[in-house]
Amino acid sequence: MNLKKIMDIAKRRGFFYPGSEIHGAPAGFWHYGPLGTTLKRRIEEAWRDFIIKEEGFYEVEGTNIMPERVFVASGHVKSFADPLIQCIKCKSLHRADKLIEDVAGVFVPERVSLEKFDEIIKNNLIRCPSCGGELGETRFFNMMFKLNVGPTEEEEFAYLRPETCQTIFVDFLQVYRSMRAKLPMGIAQIGRSFRNEISPRQGLLRQREFTQAEAEIFFNPEKIDDFSSFEELKDFKLNLHTLEEGETRKVTLEDGVEKGLIKGRLIAYYLAKVQKFIISLGIPSEAIRLREQTDEERPFYAAQAFDCDVETPLGWVEVVANHYRTDYDLTSHMEVSSRDLRVIEDGKKFIPHVWEISQGIDRTLLCVMMNGYREGDERGWEWFAFPPNIAPFQCATFPLVSKDGLPEKANEVLHLLRRFFDVYYDKSGSIGKRYARADEVGVPATITCDYQTLEDDTITIRDRDSMSQVRVEIETLPQALLKFFGGERLETLGEPLQ
Repeated sequence: MNLKKIMDIAKRRGFFYPGSEIHGAPAGFWHYGPLGTTLKRRIEEAWRDFIIKEEGFYEVEGTNIMPERVFVASGHVKSFADPLIQCIKCKSLHRADKLIEDVAGVFVPERVSLEKFDEIIKNNLIRCPSCGGELGETRFFNMMFKLNVGPTEEEEFAYLRPETCQTIFVDFLQVYRSMRAKLPMGIAQIGRSFRNEISPRQGLLRQREFTQAEAEIFFNPEKIDDFSSFEELKDFKLNLHTLEEGETRKVTLEDGVEKGLIKGRLIAYYLAKVQKFIISLGIPSEAIRLREQTDEERPFYAAQAFDCDVETPLGWVEVVANHYRTDYDLTSHMEVSSRDLRVIEDGKKFIPHVWEISQGIDRTLLCVMMNGYREGDERGWEWFAFPPNIAPFQCATFPLVSKDGLPEKANEVLHLLRRFFDVYYDKSGSIGKRYARADEVGVPATITCDYQTLEDDTITIRDRDSMSQVRVEIETLPQALLKFFGGERLETLGEPLQ
């Protein structure tokens, strides 16, 4: 399997495709079709349930446009930049670190100096991939989209936000007070972010407009180990790849903290939550790692950082950035705004520290599709093994043939199931082709009305993964499907068919 296959299916079946394609829009903008919109929404809802609701976090929604002062405080105006290099001959532009990685296979951390980029390019004899010409000197390019607020250029400058978390930081005190909260306190947001990428590529992995799901957990740094939820998961094994170990191995939360691999119980707990969430999306545990960032990779504000990576045919892909941001953000916004963002708890006034969970929803969706893709050689068609909780449709109803009252009966079943599931009806083509179309978009269960249905009000359920079928009574169908989607074996829910 390669990315092109996924992209072809995504476009043909309406998952996602280039935005405004009929007008030749620039790269880095993608539209979601009906199936992709539903799949994306289900991933967001799963994140909301698993991260926000289970943890009792507060969800907020901020504007996409924020004033320049926000990003002066956050450091984005000064330092949110990628290394840019231009061909002297054809004038084409390239992102220097990615060009080096593609041509020479050398990974270059983000915090490397411009001089180091030029040195690596010279030593590896890297030339323009477009025309073979000589490359100029590397420079930094700020990736924020700048705009004017108001009818004249003299009005205030603003930016499209490059990350959703700044809304959370500027609103921290408002939420803390209005909700009468106590630390530790989580504030979360699912929303759009914008980055003027130099070289958007690999489909949904590097876009100029994308969706983030971010949670910022505010806590008293003196109580980073005073965290009761830790006991629930202390024996859970993280797939931890630390700087000290230099390889990925399974480490319990308790061992990770006691050995100093993780800077606190609160951090270990939320690393476990992230790993468990990725597993819930159908990605196997062995395809997940929590890789500690090196000093050169780690953002300047982070005391410790772990990337949650998923193994794909493209290699390891980062889907969640986990950062110990300390008090950097609240301190910076205090200094620029002159507003006191400290809190008073236990008789002490202090600036809370922050642990961040920052998940890219679009790249998560692409990883789910890559990991769920099946060649289907044994059945003659490609298909997706989406878990029922995120599949665009949980089930579909078919009449065996389009006559003799079977379509009408299948429509009755459709209306029954719509009260419980996302379901569609299909009567076009042979039953085999309809099974193939359903499998291709990851429908876990297909329901078929046949002639026996007209005799005894029973119906068949087909399991997408095993292709096995059972017969159940229509009146018990919703309950049977709920049990099946909950993990019960299909053959225990009805009479197996040969």
